[in-house]
This record gives sequence, structure tokens and C-alpha cells, in this order.
Amino acid sequence: MLLTRSLRRRIVVAVGAALGFVLLYESPIFDSEYMPRAFRRVARSETPVMQPGPPDPEDVAAPAPGLTVRFRATAYCKGTTTASGAGIQTGIAAADPDLLPVGSVIRAEGLGSRYNGIYTILDTGPRVKGRQIDVYMWSCNEALAFGRRTTRLQVMRLGWNPRTSTPERVGTEFRRREAEMTADAPARPPATTPPPQSAPAPGIPPPTPEP
Repeated sequence: MLLTRSLRRRIVVAVGAALGFVLLYESPIFDSEYMPRAFRRVARSETPVMQPGPPDPEDVAAPAPGLTVRFRATAYCKGTTTASGAGIQTGIAAADPDLLPVGSVIRAEGLGSRYNGIYTILDTGPRVKGRQIDVYMWSCNEALAFGRRTTRLQVMRLGWNPRTSTPERVGTEFRRREAEMTADAPARPPATTPPPQSAPAPGIPPPTPEP
């Protein structure tokens, strides 16, 4: 009887020791390979989230005379008459009348040397909404290739009212265009004037032409 009880105690002790060894071996400790992962999780959770900064004033400012704003630019090629009643032609653009009323004059930059320059807002469109201008082009293939571009607009006049224009900027632009046209024009040779004819001396008859 005592031998049986002793054997059972030995078996229980042996099984308990084996289980304890297995649990101790399988459990992670502080210097195990799992600690770097834990540190990385803590560091990642403590990383501050970057908040977006204030928007660029050119992206949100309302167009005003003398102000530079950033718009999107597209191109169109169809139509014969603009919303203002004027015929369609190069140098005309459409815009949202709530931002750029018909009659506004703008100078576009960033579109490429072929398309940079002065445009008059004389048209509108159902798809031209918000900060966007639609530049007229005669060729539909060229308008399609133009795609969407970002442009910086200098507002030279807002609507038809001359009081909302910037005379100094308009005068500067027209003088610049006149200088460019003068530079591109071929140079003309200076006009030659015939030498003055001397009057005959008194008492001497003028020479008679030969027959």
C-alpha cells in the first residue's frame, strides 16, 4: 500500500515537473527575440501623426484685379458664338462667371510657351465650374492633346468694369507686346533722299536737254 502511494506521488511529481519545464521553455522572456518587435510596436504607436498645413493662398483666394491665383486649364474647339455674343476666335477663354465674369482679362502662365499669354473671358460652359478656364483652340486635335494643365492667372481686369482693372499692369503688358512686335518685324532700310540740285549761276542759262 505504501509502495503504491509512493509510486503515484513520484508519477505526479514527474508529470508536474515536465509540464513546468515545457511552459517555462515556451514562454517569452525579456531577452528573447520578441522584445524588438514589442519595442517597434510601441515606437510605431507613439509616432505623431503629421497634420496638413494651411492651403496655399493662390489655391483658395478669389480672383481680384492685380491678384495671382492658381486654376486648372483645359481646351475646347467647338462653337461659333460665345456667351457674350462675340464670335469665337483665338485668345478667348471660358470660365465660371461666379469667379471670372464675362469681360475679364487674364494673363496665363505655366501652359507652355505656345499657350502662355493674355486671354479675354468671353464664354461660359456647363462643365466649366470652379477654378477652371477653358481655352479655345481652332484644332480639336490640339485641344485634345492639351489635356488638363495647372496655370497661374494674373487678373488684369475683372468683368467689363474698367474700374476693376489695373491700368499700370495693362499698360505694361501692351507696351511689352508692342516691343515684341517691333523686335519681330523685319528691319526696313533707311529711306534715301536724292541729293539737292544746285541752282544755276546768274547770267548763265540752264542746260537744255539733248533731243
